[in-house]
Amino acid sequence: MDGPDADAKQKVVKAKGSKNVNSGIVHVLATFNNTIVTITDKRGNVIGWSTAGKMGFRGSRKSTAYAAQVVSQDACRQAMGHGLKEADVKVKGPGSGRESAVRAVQGIGIEVKSISDVTPIPHNGCRPKKARRV
Repeated sequence: MDGPDADAKQKVVKAKGSKNVNSGIVHVLATFNNTIVTITDKRGNVIGWSTAGKMGFRGSRKSTAYAAQVVSQDACRQAMGHGLKEADVKVKGPGSGRESAVRAVQGIGIEVKSISDVTPIPHNGCRPKKARRV
């Protein structure tokens, strides 16, 4: 922990009760207020997760692209402890951390097979909130 890149050089430790998963799915939920990264195997069982609040970001700093990068790296380290090597990435939401979270997954050494946007789009569903008049 001697420099800005100290966290990038941390070793991946084999997890206790390891599931030994080779491929999985990285779910990135990027809202306007937070970024949540959950990594599952192909059947949907969670093998690693992280949020901006868990990583120590509070308030408006939770919604930054840097927070999303740190969150993504943390979740990937957990998953790599279970043997994850390749993953599909599913991104949901309009937040600022979408792109940086995906780049962090690629940068930490997990091979990204596909990136898909699964943001739910209404077919004119609910009536929106009234417009703010300032």
